[in-house]
Amino acid sequence: MRLSIVLRYTGLAILLNAGFMAVSAMISLFNDVDTGFYPLVLSALLTAMLGSFPLIFVPSDTNIQNKESYLIVVLAWLASSFVGMIPYMLWGGEFTLINSWFESTSGYTTTGSTVLMDVEALPNGLLFWRSCTHGIGGAGIIIFALAILPSAGRAKVSLSNVEISPLAKDNYKYRIDKIVKILLFVYVFLISTETICLGLAGMPWFDAVCTSISTVATGGFSTKNMSIAYYDSLAIEVIVMVYMIISGLHFGLLFATFANKKGGVLKSEVARYYLMSIVVGTLIITANLYLTNSYSFVESLRYASFQFISIITTTGFATVDTAAWPALSVLLLIFYTLHCACAGSTSGGIKADRVLILFKTFRSQTLKLQHPNAIIKPKLNSVSISDSLIHSVLIFISLYLMFLLVGTLILTAMNVDLITSFTAVATCLGNVGPGFGGVSSLGNFSGLPDGAKVVCSLAMILGRLELYGFIQFFLIKSWR
Repeated sequence: MRLSIVLRYTGLAILLNAGFMAVSAMISLFNDVDTGFYPLVLSALLTAMLGSFPLIFVPSDTNIQNKESYLIVVLAWLASSFVGMIPYMLWGGEFTLINSWFESTSGYTTTGSTVLMDVEALPNGLLFWRSCTHGIGGAGIIIFALAILPSAGRAKVSLSNVEISPLAKDNYKYRIDKIVKILLFVYVFLISTETICLGLAGMPWFDAVCTSISTVATGGFSTKNMSIAYYDSLAIEVIVMVYMIISGLHFGLLFATFANKKGGVLKSEVARYYLMSIVVGTLIITANLYLTNSYSFVESLRYASFQFISIITTTGFATVDTAAWPALSVLLLIFYTLHCACAGSTSGGIKADRVLILFKTFRSQTLKLQHPNAIIKPKLNSVSISDSLIHSVLIFISLYLMFLLVGTLILTAMNVDLITSFTAVATCLGNVGPGFGGVSSLGNFSGLPDGAKVVCSLAMILGRLELYGFIQFFLIKSWR
């Protein structure tokens, strides 16, 4: 293990954050030097100094070992969350030490949960910085860093193998340089086009930029206390819904669809399953809301579609408080808080890919019991699913549920009620944003004790790194 190489690449990730802080400071400058300007400028300078030292004193080396890659990726996320809290702390207000850490971690992991009672009290510079943390975290801190490296040889391969979900790689049929470019091209293209659409729909341009970054990153940070409900515009809601759905799809499939190449969205069994889940889930919740006299049919469809899409894509925007919804709707939203969207997207959670493989494995096992002598293999996209993949999926889901249980137990031990504890951990582990109880869609995490906020922050990082990346951080010695 060469700690110097680990620090060099971690420093590169830190420098990336300094650049975005400088851009945010420029936003403050153009807004009559708002109160976020000096905190952002000072943060950018401090962060740039911190990130520069390893680059100055450690020579470049592109031959990175596997365990070094894991350590670089985990440290990059932790270091970014650390430096990302500096502007908040320097600005003050509601940002205590723990609150700053929580808000920063929530931004980078694209969870979108907040501890702020009054988001609109923040100056535009800080609001833009919040969105920037979503933007950096959505594409992946390491992916952003690799994109600006002129040449990194094997380093790009090693680091991207850790950063990109193993399930997502099957739909990328290119070399790693091409994958990084595809991911960022689709990412920037979606943000740009959504910004234009929202601006034309009547949303202020600053809000449109911040909302678009949050949408495509499936983050959920809003510039308004009432989230998307503030605008009370069906046109804006439809635009946001469309881009949330698109952002929940595999970016490689989106690129293939845009480029009119083989292997587009509709040819993917996982994508079809994901889209069908949205249709079925929306219809069930709409019927449940309407039949329980919660809203009119049109309102039921409007609220159900937006909230369900917001949850399954792990975006977390809100147009209504779901805490008062009937039990069936709440249970369905909780299930899809665990389920979430496709691998290869900016979404978190267990992923639709794994859930579909689980269903197919269950079906094949049932058929084997009926026909013991038959050779029955579950298939995905007409290709047999390997036993090793099935094994890894089952272990991942088991580990995921175990961490959810442990986190819930810890929060309940801190005297947080059961519904709030369970959904807070579930939404943080899945990088979703809103839960139920004290952390509902139009609520926030400010009422949780500081210890619970720390636990939820760790759950966010654990979920964003898909469990194994974070676990490996504590098992480096066993790699000898």
